[in-house]
Amino acid sequence: MRRHIIVSGDDALATTIIDELNNAGVSVVKLTSPAELAHVEADRALAVVCAGDDDAINLEIALLARKANPRVRVVARLGNDVLREAVADDNGPGAILDVAELAAPSVVEACLAHSTHPFEAAGITFVVSDAEAPRDGTLREIYGDLAPVAVIHGPNSPTPGEVAACPGRDLPVHAGDWTAMIGTPDELAGLGIKIPRPTRVRTRPPQLRRAFDAVRTLRNDVNPMFFRALAAALSLLIGSTIVLRFTYQPHPGMTWVDALYFSTETIATVGYGDFSFLHQPTWLRLFSITLMFAGVMTTALLVAFIADLLLSRRFAYSAGRRQARHLRNHIIVVGLGSFGSRVVADLVAAGYDVAVIERDENNRFLSTAADLEVPVVFGDATLPQTLESARVEHARAVAVLTQDDMVNIEIGIVLREMLGPRVMPEVIRPDVPIVLRIFDRALGVAVGQRFGFEHVRSTVELAAPWFIGAAMGLQVLGTFWVGQRSFMVGGMHVAARSELDGLRMFELSTHTRVIAITREDAPVQLHPRRDARLCAGDTVYLVGPYRELLATLRKGQPPQQPEIAGERRPA
Repeated sequence: MRRHIIVSGDDALATTIIDELNNAGVSVVKLTSPAELAHVEADRALAVVCAGDDDAINLEIALLARKANPRVRVVARLGNDVLREAVADDNGPGAILDVAELAAPSVVEACLAHSTHPFEAAGITFVVSDAEAPRDGTLREIYGDLAPVAVIHGPNSPTPGEVAACPGRDLPVHAGDWTAMIGTPDELAGLGIKIPRPTRVRTRPPQLRRAFDAVRTLRNDVNPMFFRALAAALSLLIGSTIVLRFTYQPHPGMTWVDALYFSTETIATVGYGDFSFLHQPTWLRLFSITLMFAGVMTTALLVAFIADLLLSRRFAYSAGRRQARHLRNHIIVVGLGSFGSRVVADLVAAGYDVAVIERDENNRFLSTAADLEVPVVFGDATLPQTLESARVEHARAVAVLTQDDMVNIEIGIVLREMLGPRVMPEVIRPDVPIVLRIFDRALGVAVGQRFGFEHVRSTVELAAPWFIGAAMGLQVLGTFWVGQRSFMVGGMHVAARSELDGLRMFELSTHTRVIAITREDAPVQLHPRRDARLCAGDTVYLVGPYRELLATLRKGQPPQQPEIAGERRPA
């Protein structure tokens, strides 16, 4: 068997990784269980990728692979924070990754409508800036030395909707074309492009309004029969007070306060002994019997309704709704799974108010939301009333992140119908971004085109490049989206006698962009020219669609790297 990459897992992420490695011409062996590791020549493998959704199996395979070959790249998926940190401390070659951690930043950027994507390469901060072309002209004329990452042609272009990945600076664009350019913060500032800084936007409503909202919400939560029982108890108390005030012997022998006091202790059947009906007329003693029985029943009903409010699930169910009523200009996250909780934590850390809609009242991530003081509204988010309970009409963005693609699409359609086009001026209230999590990449593209959703994100699309890059020796620095297309930033080493050794820049793939070249004995080259020559020992930092970067990566590897395509299964 020639050198190969072993991949375990049978979910969408593992399947995508296998398909992409096969397309890149890598020999792949699929592992179905840890017991098969001994039969797939792990000691000769280039990498072992543990990409299933079971942390226990991934951990076992990773440890066994490292024991079989201390030099193999082990790339493992671990969602448990404690396990991931412990394994990463002494993992050796490879990477320990969490899908939620890798994909969450893209969702946060979409929710906040950020048009910049910062990352660090070669010790230098770079920023990818998205914006509409202000006028007709070439990219060089409009943006100077900024490196183009992508252009999405707009309605004024002869080919509207077409995406040009990493085009040349002399590409002509039209006003309204969407452009993504990369440069350092100073370079962007020189062209008047500002990089937004995180700002705390949390606001507290006036105390009076909060108290009013709390009372109104509490009224809605109470059983309607409670108010009838309360009215009956008050009527009984008032009637008894009037009767005792004017009929208790000797006459007039009881003040209004005494009558109210005696009526209360009779209805409550406490009987302190300071007043009694012992020497009263027969009819008044019979009245006291009726009063005590009626008091016991009304008091029991009131206690039962109050206990139902305080102790039943209705109180916990409505707690999040009460807190959400105070929110404005907040972000709603639908689905509190591992991915949703990560997005919530990132949004809260950035200083934004968040409300969560969750269907499962026993969700294990509820404690995370409680620690972050984030209100949770329990209910079905496909129902408009549930979304209204989270005050969707006052939200600045909604992220739909449940585990079911069909549910996410349905919620997205309901949201689009509820929100509709905004009538306020865009400068005051921009349209609310609706971010949908769709696992299937092809389905996500189709849904975005058919229903007009601009922010469809696939966790598989966002996470797969990190696993593939780590398995093949690429230093993945970040992923981001331009329109509905994902891009990757990565660094790679040029090996001696590889295809890239001695190659000139203009001979590289036209769909990648080299932003920097470093080597030990030379300063960093920023935005190298087309005639710059790559040499063995260089570290090249590139931006582009990850498939293009992987193809370029293979050219930078030593000639003995595998060239056989197709998936191989263990015997």
